[in-house]
Amino acid sequence: MTRLKRPIALAIGLITLGGCQTLAPSQPKPEKAAQKQSAALVVDEALCTLNKEQRQQFTVSDRGNLWPRLRDGYGLPEVDHPRVGTYLEWYARHPHYMERVMERGHRYLYYITERLEEEGMPTELALLPIVESAFDPFAYSHGRASGIWQFVPATGRQYGLKQNWWYDGRRDIVASTDAAIRYLKYLNELFDGDWLLALASYNTGQGNVMRRMRANERQGKPTDFWSLRLPRETQAYVPQLLALSQIVKNPERFDLSLKPIPDQPYFSIVDVESQIDLAQAAELAQLNLDELYMLNAGYNRWATDPDGPHQLLVPVEKEEQFRTRLASIDAEERIGWRRYRVASGDSLITIARRHRTSVDNIKRVNELSSNIIRVGQTLMIPTAKHPADRYTFSAGERRERIQDNSQGSEGSSRLDYEVRPGDSFWTIAKRHGVTVGALTNWNGMAPGDTLMPGQTLVLWTEEGDLTTAQSDHRSVVRKVNYRVRKGDSIARIANRFNLSVSDILRWNKVSPSSYIHPGQSLTLFVDVTENGGY
Repeated sequence: MTRLKRPIALAIGLITLGGCQTLAPSQPKPEKAAQKQSAALVVDEALCTLNKEQRQQFTVSDRGNLWPRLRDGYGLPEVDHPRVGTYLEWYARHPHYMERVMERGHRYLYYITERLEEEGMPTELALLPIVESAFDPFAYSHGRASGIWQFVPATGRQYGLKQNWWYDGRRDIVASTDAAIRYLKYLNELFDGDWLLALASYNTGQGNVMRRMRANERQGKPTDFWSLRLPRETQAYVPQLLALSQIVKNPERFDLSLKPIPDQPYFSIVDVESQIDLAQAAELAQLNLDELYMLNAGYNRWATDPDGPHQLLVPVEKEEQFRTRLASIDAEERIGWRRYRVASGDSLITIARRHRTSVDNIKRVNELSSNIIRVGQTLMIPTAKHPADRYTFSAGERRERIQDNSQGSEGSSRLDYEVRPGDSFWTIAKRHGVTVGALTNWNGMAPGDTLMPGQTLVLWTEEGDLTTAQSDHRSVVRKVNYRVRKGDSIARIANRFNLSVSDILRWNKVSPSSYIHPGQSLTLFVDVTENGGY
């Protein structure tokens, strides 16, 4: 991959290692030194006054370290502004926060920096995920933004990030980074190279920024970032990044130290060519499953998406053995299988929920052209090789962990509430005397998320009676106004959408003996993750 030239500081570091002497003319010059000969000959005389221990400390921190390289690619304006100063002080007062963030981010920073260099973009943008998500690949906001770059669903789809029951490209480190770079590049071009306006638009939307600019123009005011009346979050967003760039540029000035990050790839991309159980993949790579999830956070469940992408990120030192061991396992042996005989009352959706897979996956492996199944029919079900709690970063386990760790006010009790048809966060919160914000926080959700009948929510309330309900399924339900067509019956509609007849009758207050007619409107609560989208 293309790289920008290494910083002068690194060249100096190499020279000091040789005792503050330039390379002798008779020695062959390294390629990098030849490219940057003038830098190599300019030696800070102050370095020559350092003792051996100090010189060694300097070279250990800079040789092969990503930070000098990142600094060398800086391209954002340096701004002396009170809002920047506020965050400089905050970061300086919270060194442990920076340590935690960099501990997560060290897996991803090399790839991000490399990609920014390839696109000729300011490398400070590699620090933007600190502002967005603190480098947490599983970060999820109340605005339904997800991943280290915090894409909302619509923008993610606009930039090619696939989102379904199995996989969410917004959390895929490689896919989301590439999408974020394309999006930032577009915004920068839109605002004629003004990176501060581009960054503000990344946070609040280009339409909001343009409206504020037009308002300033009408009033004869400047239209730069600092002059615009933007949302409070956006006013803080850009200064946070500018403050972080100064921290990284000169951490000693703020009495901080940055742990060295190797200037080499952390992970390799391996094409596995088929669906694979993530626990099995971790075993093949001799890697902790949690670490595999941290590198492959885009996968929602216990396995990769059967429809792809068919790739896994593994640490570079694990790549060779992973490829070798993977090659010895046939595709059909990379997930578990269960033979299931259809019983009375079964539907594809209930079978899929029970076995932690999707309707589409069952239909694919059994070559079913419709959702209709019959009692006694035998189905082959793709299943996980281990119990659910082994897959600690799957969507269901993450949510259960958030629910289990939730806490209410003093004297409140936990209530496990089963969602009913027609429920919303607002109605549930009002019924139990809590706020929507608290309700969504307790369950790791956003107010815009769709609730599914039968789903379990945790509430903390002063009501004394506790009820419980079990539901392992996490899905996306949409309210559909279905217009009855010629030849339809309640049973056929139920089969088409993987619903039960009793549910359709109850939602529409229709008796079993009633007739439906073409043109009649029925309300359905359809699980779009099990029906391939409606």
